[in-house]
Amino acid sequence: MSMTPAEDAWIAGDAYEPFIGRWSRLVAREFLAWLAAPPNICWLDIGCGTGALTAAILADTAPALVCGVDASPSYVAHARNVLSDRRAAFAAADARWLPLRSASADVIVSGLVLNFVPDAGLAVAELARVVRAGGTVAVYVWDYAGDMQMLRRFWDAAASQDDRARALDEGERFPLCHPRALEALFEAAGLRQVESRAIDVPTHFRDFEDYWTPFLGGQGPAPGYVASLSESRRVQLRERLRSELPPGSDGSIELQARAWAVRGMRN
Repeated sequence: MSMTPAEDAWIAGDAYEPFIGRWSRLVAREFLAWLAAPPNICWLDIGCGTGALTAAILADTAPALVCGVDASPSYVAHARNVLSDRRAAFAAADARWLPLRSASADVIVSGLVLNFVPDAGLAVAELARVVRAGGTVAVYVWDYAGDMQMLRRFWDAAASQDDRARALDEGERFPLCHPRALEALFEAAGLRQVESRAIDVPTHFRDFEDYWTPFLGGQGPAPGYVASLSESRRVQLRERLRSELPPGSDGSIELQARAWAVRGMRN
């Protein structure tokens, strides 16, 4: 999707996977179980990224077809390369202006994307247009302000030593990381039977380096911020996090990632 700050850029699938992709896959399976959609239907995955949610749909729901859409051509290429399944198709497009017929999908989903769309209301209205009558639109976003702990710990540490970090903190910037805000967005698009829930998954890091190294990938708000720091400031932040994260007896770090999910039905 089009971003505002340069640090928000999401372009490289290989960097995304160790940073957020591995945890997104855990949320995706819980999300799909909650939707409990029937088999042999047509799905649309908006902002498919590297294909985490698309792969879960293929594995868990027996779909007739899944079309993954993302604004980044490189993400589309990555997903197409790793998901060689005749039931899957991919295309590059903007969530706000989908090149699709009205009422052409049975279920439309989107994982961890809506916060990064410049006009989320326009995007949800577009999803409501494309889903068929009686079909479901559902999305999930990280609880940036609360229990997406790997990022919450990062931004709290960064802000403690750099006021500039506060302006990039997703918990401050993204009001849609709360259930009532998501519900209101769906209701404004004319969707009915709107409901939300929390999805919590464990995030296990082998050691501190397993936690820290993905922040050096340079894409997304937190890695983008790290890339902007001088070497000395980067080391200072790293050591602050090392001192604050709770290691187990074997050096591993156990945190939790919470996503907020919302779903609604088209009349």
